[in-house]
Order: sequence, then structure tokens, then C-alpha cells
Amino acid sequence: MTFGKGAAVIGAVAAAGVAALVLWTTAPTGDHEQTKAAGGGTEGAAIVTVRVPAQFSPLARTGKAAFEAKCAACHGKNASGIEGKGPPLVHKYYHPGHHGDAAFFQAAHNGVRSHHWRFGDMPPVEGLTDADIKAIVRYVRELQKENGIF
Repeated sequence: MTFGKGAAVIGAVAAAGVAALVLWTTAPTGDHEQTKAAGGGTEGAAIVTVRVPAQFSPLARTGKAAFEAKCAACHGKNASGIEGKGPPLVHKYYHPGHHGDAAFFQAAHNGVRSHHWRFGDMPPVEGLTDADIKAIVRYVRELQKENGIF
């Protein structure tokens, strides 16, 4: 029995899709250090090394201050993550195409169930306005861009 050109094309497309998925999930996300397995590093250590832009936009500077006040205790300085506490946001998992800006608003307002990491569920963050979250998202996105995640 022969399947013809159509089956060959479908098989090639499927193989290309699998190859792209493997490359996407294993490719470096910039020049920063690749993520260590959650729980595999030294407790309290940064999970990734983050390059900081030479200059932030005014909104990102506001977001940096809000991030440091409300997020850094778990997500680390410059969103680098903290072993045993919380994941890095400068990571391909938080790429705008995978976790859009709305996901940050949802997480801050409602919390989020653990799904990429083994740090447990994130509780809602008290005392953040939508303006604060918008600024935090800009800060994180500018860090991500500097580190090849955009």
C-alpha cells in the first residue's frame, strides 16, 4: 500500500514540528546562565544570571521599585529567581508569547497554581494596583529583552 505525496508531506511537517518543539524547549534563552533544576541549587541562591540593561525606560524604573518591594523576596533580584523560594521571570517560560502580560496581572491579583516549577502555588500579592503591575511587567520585559527573551 502506498500513501502518496500527501502522507509524506504530513509526516515531514510532523517531524519538523517535533524538532522545533525540542529545539525550543532546549535552546538557550540568551547568554544568561541556563536554569538549574528547581531544588537542585544552593538554597537562597539566584537560579539564573541576569544581564541588566544599561538604562531602563521611566515606566520600567517605576516597575523595578515596585518589583523590589513586592516580588523580589521570592523572584529574586532582577527577577533571577531564588532557589527554594520562587522561579526566575527572566526565563523562556515567561516569554511574552507563552505568558502574556495578562498572566502577570492574573498572578498578582489571584495567585497562580504551580505549573512550571516545584515552588508551590503563588499567593495573590497584596497592595498592588494595576498601574503597579503594568510597571512591573515593563521592568520584567525589559530584563527579558536584554537577556534574549522577547
